Amino acid sequence: MARLSTHVLDTSQGRPAAGLAVSLYRIAETGREHCASALTNRDGRTDEPLLSGDRIPTGVYELVFAAGTYLRRQGVTLAEPAFLDEVVIRFGVAEETGIYHVPLLLSPYGYSTYRGS
Repeated sequence: MARLSTHVLDTSQGRPAAGLAVSLYRIAETGREHCASALTNRDGRTDEPLLSGDRIPTGVYELVFAAGTYLRRQGVTLAEPAFLDEVVIRFGVAEETGIYHVPLLLSPYGYSTYRGS
C-alpha cells in the first residue's frame, strides 16, 4: 500500500511536537491543491497517513507546518516576525506505489528533514 506520512520532533525540548497543524498540498499547473490537513498527536505523528491507497499521484507536493503557532503555544518567545513561522517542505513523489515519510525536526531557529521509512 502506498502512503505519505509525517511526524514532528521538537528538538529544542527533546520530545514529539504534539498539536502542531500540518497541511499537504499538491503542486499543479493551476497552483496548490489542498490534499489533507491534520494535527500531530502526542507522539508527534498524524493519526492517519496524509495520503494512502494502492497508488498515490506522482508529482510535487508541499507540507506546510504551523511551526510559529506551535512554538508560541509552548511558551517560546519569538521575535516579530518570527524567524520560522510556517515551515514549507517541497518534495517530489516519483513512485506511485512508494512509501514516503517526511519528518520535521524543529527548533525555534532551525529545522531539518529527510526521507524516512
